[in-house]
Amino acid sequence: MSERPDPAGPQEEPGPLARVCSAFLDHLSAERALAANTLMAYRRDLRRYRAHLAARGVTSPDAVGPGDVGDFLRVLREGDEDHPPLGAASAGRALAAVRGLHRFAAREGWSRTDPATDVSPPAPPMRLPKAVSLDSVERLLDAAGPAGAPASGDRAALLALRDRALLEVLYGTGARISEAVGLDVDDVADAVEDGESVGLVRFRGKGGRERVVPLGSYARRALSGYLVRTRPSLAASGRGGPALFLNARGGRLTRQGGWGVLTAVAERAGVEGVSPHTLRHSFATHLLDGGADIRVVQELLGHSSVTTTQVYTLVTVEHLREVYASSHPRARR
Repeated sequence: MSERPDPAGPQEEPGPLARVCSAFLDHLSAERALAANTLMAYRRDLRRYRAHLAARGVTSPDAVGPGDVGDFLRVLREGDEDHPPLGAASAGRALAAVRGLHRFAAREGWSRTDPATDVSPPAPPMRLPKAVSLDSVERLLDAAGPAGAPASGDRAALLALRDRALLEVLYGTGARISEAVGLDVDDVADAVEDGESVGLVRFRGKGGRERVVPLGSYARRALSGYLVRTRPSLAASGRGGPALFLNARGGRLTRQGGWGVLTAVAERAGVEGVSPHTLRHSFATHLLDGGADIRVVQELLGHSSVTTTQVYTLVTVEHLREVYASSHPRARR
């Protein structure tokens, strides 16, 4: 088996490592049907990997050890005389090519072991979740439509009641869009605590986990207006079954439909860069800014680990820094 000409550079002597690279790329092209650009990137990454190993006198896949793979990842991140340092995503892509190569080599009998199996890709930089201000949230909700009786009974006004109810639920509970559109009417209920009626909503989250979240008065009022005035009309024109939120044809509102609702409302409100997840982030951030315990926020969001929730504390700390820097007389120098 001989290596094909490499369009990205001159041919090398077809040693054992070069031959397995060629066979691996042929496998990706023929059986995995990878895009041409992806194949070119893999070819380029593997050529650099072969050069890294050749400098160590390693030309056979069976002679590669975990240290060789780990050192290659380190060189990718730090750079060398011929290459600038790579970010986590680019280095991770190159390591994916190397890991795939060694899995293929072990599976096809080119080597007895897989030296890359325990070399993990670099962790991507943590991106802080985006939250919008309370003022922006209120502008969004107002632009969605009234929370009570519409000014007129036409279909557009009735759908506005639904849109307002949907956004009130998203922001008022921190639900994912898939969880909100997956609600059934029976998932929303009233309970009595300390002599007062409170709203509760049951979500089915990731991994089939269920959680019950309180429903605030604004969301309850918006839902009540939608359930009384809009949903019966929508349900009459379709087969939405038990679904809480229905589309204009009477079927269950889809995730894409929910996105469309928010996109249209955000455009009317003049609020840019808002997604359903932005409302979830805003829910968590505003709770923590208001003094909520992080464990409570974890339960409300349905996170299995508090570590996932802790990213929101970084958002609030950043907000504190901004306020301090702009307000304290000794912070401006």
